[in-house]
Amino acid sequence: EMAETVIDIYKEQYPELEENREKIFEELRKEEEKFGKTLEKGLKALDREISRSKEKGFAMETMTINGKLFFDLFQTYGFPFEMTIEEIKNKGFLVDEKGMLRAFQEEMKKHQELSKTASAGMFKGGLADSGEETAKLHTATHLLQAALKEVLGEHIAQKGSNITAERLRFDFSHPEKLTEEQKRKVEEIVNEKIKENLPVVREEMTLEKAKEKGATGVFDAKYGEKVKVYSIGDSSSGGKVFSREICGGPHIKSTGELGKFRIKKQEASSAGVRRIKAVLE
Repeated sequence: EMAETVIDIYKEQYPELEENREKIFEELRKEEEKFGKTLEKGLKALDREISRSKEKGFAMETMTINGKLFFDLFQTYGFPFEMTIEEIKNKGFLVDEKGMLRAFQEEMKKHQELSKTASAGMFKGGLADSGEETAKLHTATHLLQAALKEVLGEHIAQKGSNITAERLRFDFSHPEKLTEEQKRKVEEIVNEKIKENLPVVREEMTLEKAKEKGATGVFDAKYGEKVKVYSIGDSSSGGKVFSREICGGPHIKSTGELGKFRIKKQEASSAGVRRIKAVLE
């Protein structure tokens, strides 16, 4: 109902809202269903903790829940802190809100410190290292994104990546699972570009120039005065560039070095985001 009201208010200024009305509703329905299932699991976890507290004789007294459970409910099930407090009160408990908030914040801080430690050694672009095999799979990821655009449409945008020496993982905006035909077509296009042995050319330019040349990138990232742009395909002799991306990671010199590309798995990453895992053989 809220989405319908927003669309009606803004459809003249943003006609694409009206054009995509049913698609928007469908995505919201999917998100509601997904959250409903997650909520149910989270409530069961909370109920188990409350049952343990009752067994210890805490009924109608101040509820004591460890900060880790509070944080797990938030991180795993999406429970806002206030929602957990409300659920506990609904079960008939008095709540030490300040104490629980402190415990929650301590767990949040621990998690943030662990995340910083885990990401400290990561290279730009989600790379685990800068070795040759990782560079190959990184280059293959550029081919994959361009192939996905060709098969699925220009709405495809990178939402995340993680690349090791064994496999690539690529998250992208798309509302539904790829069909077997679409998956096969993407593989065919990537392998075709590998066989063509296209050059991988690196240039440095301003961000504005990169955008003018049609380079894709994560434009909410912080770039310097100049960016590195990798183009796959030779435009100097009148040829067509297949892929052009702003990127800071290592690449190989030509696609012929890659071998055979194969998609091993596709899955949902989050609402409206798909994930592909692929290898080079």
